Amino acid sequence: MSEQLTWFKSSYSNDEGGACVEIALAWHKSSYSNREGGNCVEVANRPGAVHVRDSKDAAGPELAFPAAAWSAFVAHAG
Repeated sequence: MSEQLTWFKSSYSNDEGGACVEIALAWHKSSYSNREGGNCVEVANRPGAVHVRDSKDAAGPELAFPAAAWSAFVAHAG
């Protein structure tokens, strides 16, 4: 299985091809997801933040949490 990367262009990029960077998030699907479209989530780690989105709507909205807040949530939920 290949990782799905979502790329985000730097806010300093422009239409003239400025020398800017893009960052990528590697999304990881919940082990509870299935091929029948179960109600699950995907997460992507980035330094200092964890991004969360609906696994059925990859183009839809996502939430970003500070890494410490996500760790506390996971510890409490587990």
